[in-house]
Amino acid sequence: MVITVVGIGLIGGSLSIALQEKGIATHVIGVENDSAHASKAIELGLVQECLPLEDAIQKSSLIIIATPINAAEQLLPLILDKVSNQVVFDVGSTKSKIVEAVQNHPKRGRFVATHPMWGTENSGPSAAVKGAFSKKATVICDKTDSDADALVLVEKLYAILEMHIIYMESTAHDMHVAYISHISHITSFALANTVLEKEREEDAIFELASGGFESTVRLAKSNAAMWVPIFMQNRENILDVLNEHISQLRKFKSCLEKENYEYLQELIENANGIRRILK
Repeated sequence: MVITVVGIGLIGGSLSIALQEKGIATHVIGVENDSAHASKAIELGLVQECLPLEDAIQKSSLIIIATPINAAEQLLPLILDKVSNQVVFDVGSTKSKIVEAVQNHPKRGRFVATHPMWGTENSGPSAAVKGAFSKKATVICDKTDSDADALVLVEKLYAILEMHIIYMESTAHDMHVAYISHISHITSFALANTVLEKEREEDAIFELASGGFESTVRLAKSNAAMWVPIFMQNRENILDVLNEHISQLRKFKSCLEKENYEYLQELIENANGIRRILK
C-alpha cells in the first residue's frame, strides 16, 4: 500500500523503514515542514518523496501522524476532514488530548489512537533505526471508537512488525505512562541539570562518568520540542507522580541527615523489588 508518514523523525522514520522491509509499504510519502529533514529522509530512503499534506492524503491508503503531540493534536482534525476511506493512526506519547480533539468528528472512526512503546534520546531522520519495534509493546486506545476495518488494519500492521498489542482507555494510558516514561525523563533532565550546576569542570564529568551515570542521564539528551508538549498534555498525572517521587527523595535525604542507615537500607532493599518487574 501507499503510506504517508507525517513527521519523519525517530519514530516516523523507523516505522517507515520497518513498513518497507516487511513489504507492507510499496511507496512511502513524507510530509515534513523542515526542508532539511525532508531532503535527508529521501536521501536515507526513509521515504520516496515528500509532498504537501493534502496531496499526500489523496495518494495514500494509510496516514501515520508521527509529529510532536501538540502538532498531532492540531493536524488530526484537518487530516480527518480530508480523508474518504483512508485509515489514520498516531504514535504519540499521550492519548487523552488527541482523542478529545476528534471525539465528535464525523470521521472519528477512521482514526486509531496508538502508542508504540519504543524510543531513544535521539531525534530527526538520521535517528531512525532498523528493527526498532520488534518484540516491543504497543498500546491501542479506545478501540471501540475506531471503525472495525481501521482497527483490524492497524492491528495487522503492528502484528507484522512483531509488536505485542495492549488495549487501554486513553485516560488509563496517560496515567500509566506518567509512571513508566514521563517521570523517567523528568528525573533524567533534573539530574543532568544538578550535575551541570554543581560540576563546573565538564572534563571531570566525562572523565569520571561510568555506565551507571550514562544510563541514568541518557534521557536528558531528549528533544525539548517533543517533551515539553508531552509534559503539558499529561500535566496532572505527572504532577501526581512527581509528588510521590519528591516524597521518596525526602526519605533518602532524611536518612542521611539523621544518620538513620537502618531505614536507608530498608529503602534500598524495598527498591530492589523492581527486579520482579524488570528481569
